[in-house]
Amino acid sequence: MNESSNKHYLDLSHSKFDTGRFTRIGIPEAVYAPGKTPEQCKEIVENLLLTTKQPIIVTRADPAHCEVLMDLNPTSFVGQTLTWAHANKKLLHEITIISGGTADQFVVEECRSSLVAMGGEVKVLNDVGVAGIHRLLDVVPQISEKSLVVAVAGMEASLPTVLAGLIPNPIIAVPTSTGYGASLDGVTASLSILSSCSPGINLVGIDNGYGAACAAMRILNLLDE
Repeated sequence: MNESSNKHYLDLSHSKFDTGRFTRIGIPEAVYAPGKTPEQCKEIVENLLLTTKQPIIVTRADPAHCEVLMDLNPTSFVGQTLTWAHANKKLLHEITIISGGTADQFVVEECRSSLVAMGGEVKVLNDVGVAGIHRLLDVVPQISEKSLVVAVAGMEASLPTVLAGLIPNPIIAVPTSTGYGASLDGVTASLSILSSCSPGINLVGIDNGYGAACAAMRILNLLDE
C-alpha cells in the first residue's frame, strides 16, 4: 500500500482510490463492489480506515462482499450499501427522498445511506406513486420548504413531473429499472423525465442512488457555506 500526500490517492495493486476527492469537492469516492472481489473491497476499506478520516461508502455489495466487509464493523449496513466514518457536520437544509413504489427501495436505500454518510439529514417518504395520487398529495405537506427533494421512480416515472408542478423545491430525479412491458430497464423512465413538461428537474442515471446523493450534496454544500 502506498498513500502519497502529493498524489492524494491510495495506490494498491488492483486499485488507485481517490482519497483526495472528499477534500476537493466534499464528496468521497465510493467503492463500487461489482467487478471487485470481496477481498479487494476489504483491502480498500481497511486501508481507508487506517489512512483517512473521510466517509467510506461501499455500493452494490453482494452477499459475498457483505460477509467479508462485516468483519470491519460498518457504521451502517442497509441493502447493498455499507458505510463507515460518517461525516460530522450539520447542514442547514434536509433532503427528502420520495419513492414511487416499494420496488424502488434498493435505490432509495443506496441514496439514503450515502447521504447520511456524507452528513445529510434525510427524510424518506415511500410508495407514493402517482397511480394513487391521493397518497402523494397526503405527504406533500410533509416536505419542508427548505428541503432538497430526490424523487425515485420506475415505470413511466411520472412522479418527478407531478412533484415539480406542485412544489418549488429543487428536484433530483432517479429513474429506476422497475417496470413492465416497454419500460426497457429504466430507459423509458429516463426518457420520460427528460421529456417532462415541468421545468427544472435534474436527472441522474438509471438506478443511481449514489449519484443522486452526490448531486444533492454538491448543492447543499454550496448553500451551507
